[in-house]
Amino acid sequence: MEFFQLLGWRWDITAAKKLTQGRTPERRIMTEWWAVMLNLVTIDAEHATQVDLSEPLIVATVPTGGMLIIDGWHRLSKAVTIGLPELSAVVLTAEEEHACRILGGNDDRNEGGEEWPEEEAAGSA
Repeated sequence: MEFFQLLGWRWDITAAKKLTQGRTPERRIMTEWWAVMLNLVTIDAEHATQVDLSEPLIVATVPTGGMLIIDGWHRLSKAVTIGLPELSAVVLTAEEEHACRILGGNDDRNEGGEEWPEEEAAGSA
């Protein structure tokens, strides 16, 4: 399973790719605006040089109301490096985002999609 994690949030990217397969991208992501967030994720520079920029990013509408790239950070890095001003993106609906979310939000679930036992969700040791 491929996943993306940022802070206390994690998404199943394999599931997100299945949900968005064959979809026409409906958004354009301005690379310069998102470039500041590249410092928050680990980028393999060699891998970034080999990615296909024609593959759309996957963006999630997160419960806080914002948007977050959950798949495509290496593509974003390459686009910034070569000066490409924008990339196409597919946006998950709130329901799709929730279905792909493994961890984070008010309904934390473990990697199997099951809810964490209450003592683990609370962070007890």
